[in-house]
Amino acid sequence: LSQCDNAKGLKAFYDAIKFGPNHLMVFGGVCATVTSIIAESLKGWNLVQLSFAATTPELADKKKYPNFFRTVPSDNAVNPAILKLLKYYHWKRVGTLTQDVQRFSEVRNDLTGVLDGKDIEISDTESFSNDPCTSVKKLKGNDVRIILGQFNEEMAVKVFCCAYDEEMYGSKYQWIIPGWYENLWWEAWINSSQCLTKNLLAAMEGYIGVDFEPLSSKTNKTISGRTPQQYEKEYNARRGDGQSSKFHGYAYDGIWVIATTLQRAMHYLNSTSKHQKIEDFNYTNQKLGSIFLDAMNETKFFGVTGEVVFKNGERMGTIKFTQFQEQKEVKVGEYNAVHDTLVIINNSIRFQGLEPPKDRTIIQEELRKISLPLYSILSALTILGMIMASAFLFFNIKNRNQKLIKMSSPYMNNLIILGGMLSYASIFLFGLDGSFVSEKTFETLCTVRTWILTVGYTTAFGAMFAKTWRVHAIFKNVKMKKKIIKDQKLLGIVGGMLLIDLCILICWQVVDPLRRTVEKYNMEPDPAGRDISIRPILEHCENTHMTIWLGIVYAYKGLLMLFGCFLAWETRNVSIPALNDSKYIGMSVYNVGIMCIIGAAVSFLTRDQPNVQFCIVALVIIFCSTITLCLVFVPKLITLRTNPDAATQNRRFQFTQNQKKEDSKTSTSVTSVNQASTSRLEGLQSENHRLRMKITELDKDLEEVTMQLQDTPEKTTYIKQNHYQDLNDILSIRNFTDGKDGEKAILKNHLDQNPPAQWGSSDPSRTNKDPIEDINSPEHIQRRLSLQLPILHHAYLPSIGGVDASCASPCVSPSASPRHRHVPPSFRVMVSGL
Repeated sequence: LSQCDNAKGLKAFYDAIKFGPNHLMVFGGVCATVTSIIAESLKGWNLVQLSFAATTPELADKKKYPNFFRTVPSDNAVNPAILKLLKYYHWKRVGTLTQDVQRFSEVRNDLTGVLDGKDIEISDTESFSNDPCTSVKKLKGNDVRIILGQFNEEMAVKVFCCAYDEEMYGSKYQWIIPGWYENLWWEAWINSSQCLTKNLLAAMEGYIGVDFEPLSSKTNKTISGRTPQQYEKEYNARRGDGQSSKFHGYAYDGIWVIATTLQRAMHYLNSTSKHQKIEDFNYTNQKLGSIFLDAMNETKFFGVTGEVVFKNGERMGTIKFTQFQEQKEVKVGEYNAVHDTLVIINNSIRFQGLEPPKDRTIIQEELRKISLPLYSILSALTILGMIMASAFLFFNIKNRNQKLIKMSSPYMNNLIILGGMLSYASIFLFGLDGSFVSEKTFETLCTVRTWILTVGYTTAFGAMFAKTWRVHAIFKNVKMKKKIIKDQKLLGIVGGMLLIDLCILICWQVVDPLRRTVEKYNMEPDPAGRDISIRPILEHCENTHMTIWLGIVYAYKGLLMLFGCFLAWETRNVSIPALNDSKYIGMSVYNVGIMCIIGAAVSFLTRDQPNVQFCIVALVIIFCSTITLCLVFVPKLITLRTNPDAATQNRRFQFTQNQKKEDSKTSTSVTSVNQASTSRLEGLQSENHRLRMKITELDKDLEEVTMQLQDTPEKTTYIKQNHYQDLNDILSIRNFTDGKDGEKAILKNHLDQNPPAQWGSSDPSRTNKDPIEDINSPEHIQRRLSLQLPILHHAYLPSIGGVDASCASPCVSPSASPRHRHVPPSFRVMVSGL
């Protein structure tokens, strides 16, 4: 016995050659190192060696060991079986973990060659000397789920301890390791690790071991006339309490191999040469040595270990698969190398999941889509907003001839409503994603919804700012004699704003159009607990220079908002409610600006949450559109229902009588629209004082005339003093307006609040009967007034913004406001013939 010592083994072999009889063959060889040394030298003695226990892959090299055979499959024989198992469970991605020992490295290298070209990827190859934990971590980092291990029992304990720490066990992982370990192999090495027994067993549960089959499981009779089961029974009976070796069946079949080889050689010699026998063999007889070699290659029979067939000196045996189940090895299948078939025993293999583990993390891309209930709710709110806008449109069209609506530019109001409805409509498009439409349609919607929202915004606020600009142009340019700004010009302004929008959008579409892009996020575990990972994907509408284009659009819209704020501020003192929407414009711009800033920021931060993003965008659009329409139309609706005339009057320019002053003069309070023009205000106040002094002088003259008319006998028509005072005002102010056309606004305001008297009314109780025959006689006064009053009433008042020339009476009653009540007259003036 060599005792696995190379020197002893080699010496024993040489002694047998030199001192013993001529040996026909060498049977044996257990230790790989001793066997390889002897097998390499056999060719020099023309001997054939047959081993029953040497499994080292190195001996499969026929160039180096041409005369070596073995009845036991080599360690490399498990690789075709592993290939078959991988294909059976459709595992196409594996990783290897190998101990740095030549025996295991050779098996790993051979496995690489076997898997090459078989559509199976070795995604990671790791090796270790003493501590396998680093390699195990790398395997997990590379998402290796099927691990092919080559290591001894001691290292196996460490490997599974590391696997437990890294959670590389259970339903998601499958370990395939050598199956030649001794029974309860882990108990001898558990103390050398820092792993608890229960943790180690938990990590080991379900591993698959691969090794050659010691005895065939078939019930066929072998070459010896016994079945494998009968042989095993007789073997156990004869060995008694002696230790069993898993190689005993291969040793038994090895004897039969030598016997059949010698028998074939004898038949061959008998059929070819009558003078040569196998007894004539010596170590220099190459011919007989070659006959023995060929005869052994032709070996084929059914033995206790299965079919005995050699291919290039290697046994084509049977490989068994066992699985570690509840702390014991259970056979689950076998592979026949002769027929290249794999048989899995029914219901014997147990995977810890509902199905075999996947060879990789199955990544299922899942589109993050907008929730249908959320889309339905927001669509319902949008429809309500569009119904409200339609109601405002109906109100605006129906009351377009009302003075309140007519003064607020109904055409511009219609454009505001149109812009709001376009903004509402964009919400429907923002909610359509890949779950509702195709990719091509989604890409089209990217452009359409941007255009609709942009045009809707500009239409609504452009119309609002355009009509505010008209108020600004009329009331801030007081030097103009006449300022007529028709709706066509306002439509042109809105059209110009839209033209800028179209230029930006067309350039955007031509140069860098919006495309459908898909953003992928980190993998998430499957909520249903399946062995897959969910990779959320989200659709976006983007292009190469998205930031630049958005900056251009935001800058333009921001300038438009600033322009609106400027106009609202400039016209804040225009006190005709039907014309001045500055307060509501300011409120609208404030709310829209704040909501847009908040909405844009929140929308950017929640871009990976489509439901939240869509909800924010939709609510911002609904809020901005609704608040804008309500601020524009609700006050008009309320005013039209309650007091329509008050909204069309100028509450600032009032003509009242101050009774506290000593001269009982009428004090007129005129507030300039432009309070910033201090110097102009002082000039107007000075001129107002001069006119009031002139009125006082004319009042004195009028009293003298009246005294002279008190005795006139004819019946005349009476005029109230405050109406005659209006006439004096007009006559006095006429000279002022002729020289200063810009002051017509003051005269207009005065006449609006003090309309002309109703000529033709009479009061017979105040009739004078004594005529005075001079230049101030009633006849002369009648003649003068009959010429001047119609001219003033029908010519001057319309030109300065007063009553219409076609009106026979004032359009606005002085009693509309308490501040316009007349001072009770102290006397009346009779003017006949008017």
